[in-house]
Amino acid sequence: MIPLSLADIAAVTGGTVSGDPALVVTGPAYLDSRLAQPGGLFVAVAGDRVDGHSFAAHAYAVLGSRPTGRPTVVVPDPVAALGRLARHVVRAVAPTVLAVTGSHGKTTTKDYLAALLPGAVATEGNRNNELGVPLTALRLRPDSDLLVLEMGARGVGHLSYLCDIAPPRVAVVLGVGSAHVGAFGSLDLTATAKGELPAALPGDGVAVLNADDPRVAAMPTPARVLTFGERGDVTWRGLHLDRLARPTFSLGHAGIWHRVRLHQSGAYQVANACAAAAAALAVGVPLDTIAQRLSTVEEVSPLRMAVSHHADGLIVLDDTYNANPEAMRAALRTLVSIGSGRAGRTIAVLGPMRELGEASASAHAGIGSHARALGVDVVLSVGATAYASGIGFSDIPSAVHWLREHLGPEDTVLVKGSRAAGLDALSRDLRLHLSSPTPATDKSA
Repeated sequence: MIPLSLADIAAVTGGTVSGDPALVVTGPAYLDSRLAQPGGLFVAVAGDRVDGHSFAAHAYAVLGSRPTGRPTVVVPDPVAALGRLARHVVRAVAPTVLAVTGSHGKTTTKDYLAALLPGAVATEGNRNNELGVPLTALRLRPDSDLLVLEMGARGVGHLSYLCDIAPPRVAVVLGVGSAHVGAFGSLDLTATAKGELPAALPGDGVAVLNADDPRVAAMPTPARVLTFGERGDVTWRGLHLDRLARPTFSLGHAGIWHRVRLHQSGAYQVANACAAAAAALAVGVPLDTIAQRLSTVEEVSPLRMAVSHHADGLIVLDDTYNANPEAMRAALRTLVSIGSGRAGRTIAVLGPMRELGEASASAHAGIGSHARALGVDVVLSVGATAYASGIGFSDIPSAVHWLREHLGPEDTVLVKGSRAAGLDALSRDLRLHLSSPTPATDKSA
């Protein structure tokens, strides 16, 4: 963070100082007391289960709602104060802000974009809410010129709030889907909420919109529009998937084409890569450089179609960070793409999809039908019997037991469900206990 005294922070946030007002914060802001940084600012939030103020004893400085015994800026609402502090830092540093939103694909697209802009300050993982966005912004240094933010929303007004903290100059909208539709209320309201991002752009900004999603393509914006997709300004051709469903394709814009080979599995990654490419073009990165950098991205955020091989030939696809119907269908297609060239079975271990509201039952049933139509050999439902397909288990230990008993060499297993379902533990069990994993080093094209 840029150096700020507690008196400065109090002036920005409307707080008062308990302790030495001249104490200067130079390290990042953080929420987890176990991640304390030298010279950092511990943001003490009182939650339903844990009160951060109880863990402030070793903090260098604190932003909280009451004195802590450590130098503290006391404010009525630490979350709102965190946003005000981040807004001040963004305005002081004045980086070019590139923001990514959408119902699915946000984190991988943000990861690609960060790789295309070396040196940019970027969201870690998917810290995309009213806490994560300001925490990322507060990592800006005085000489930072690029800020890449993933922005999430679960209701109308959320993105407008985040854009007030970090006004974007480039806005990427990936798609409007059924993720969190139970919270939004409808797809139309989801589109309204996502549309707040391109609407927040200045006239000389760039809106990167999905040409293949009618709701996104129609979003109003005062900025120049640069589309991506099969029908977009930034597009692809000659798509080929290797034995691990990793895409190779030609990336195109304005009649110029360059070859890209992604290291991430799934044909759906191509659209994410093209969205990131369009955003990078918007800030002046040449297309050939973009293609070269995309081809060198080895890792993205964890639990997103992570592929592990095992000594007996088993392949596990860990896509357990989150789940919604669109992402679930894409993951199942990737499972079949990889498994179709192998001797073993394709097995989908599916947890529940959360926050779908009244559409939940039909959405789960539809995914079960889609898995059967794709030819998935075995579907295991964990805590989500509404898939009405294959074998149902009420809990993870029961599913693990079945898998240990029935998995064979050359099987390909997809593990996917909403984060709250905890299926990452099941995937971890497969990797650690069934056989010795080896890296996904297959270089065949």
